[in-house]
Amino acid sequence: VANFKDDGYYLRKFQIGEHSATHMNAPNSFHADGVGIDYYKPEDLIREAVVIDVKDQAAADPDYAFSIDDLKAWEKQNGEVPADSVVLLNTGWTKYWRNPQKFFGLDGKGGLHFPGFAGSTTKYLLDQRDIAGVGIDTHGVDPGQDETYATNTQVLSQPRIVLENLTNLDSMPATGASIVIAPLKLKDGSGSPATVTGLIP
Repeated sequence: VANFKDDGYYLRKFQIGEHSATHMNAPNSFHADGVGIDYYKPEDLIREAVVIDVKDQAAADPDYAFSIDDLKAWEKQNGEVPADSVVLLNTGWTKYWRNPQKFFGLDGKGGLHFPGFAGSTTKYLLDQRDIAGVGIDTHGVDPGQDETYATNTQVLSQPRIVLENLTNLDSMPATGASIVIAPLKLKDGSGSPATVTGLIP
């Protein structure tokens, strides 16, 4: 946009989609009457986090959908998911970030294959655990084969939290940590790139 020789100062321009890189989705991305990303207050975006490791299941099946049985098995080892927490799914998909073919699971027929939350599990977490939101290290919280976007739709029926393309989940403990989410305050934004910082006790 400007350089020292012609303008006396240096200035660049960049452009990015609202759902690029690590990002947070807003309700209006799945509900016409939903609020935008600018609705959220800073205090809404500091939450306890639980991290559920499903790397083995995802490695065995790229279409893996996190089940209620797997949730209950995790709770047997780690305790019940706390109310108002954000449930983060560690699928190990971060390792494919620089390989779009693998990250999206492109099958050459327009299909996508990557793991996510089963819609029934999301409903259980909302109804029985009263969670504040969900997050994942893949392209989306809904598995690539779920064209109904069941998890996004359910979670964002209220101004809750959906985080996608997370990274470094291996450095987070299963319980006891918190996250601080910092999206851009885009007016009526359907989402925003976000910095998500884990606070580990």
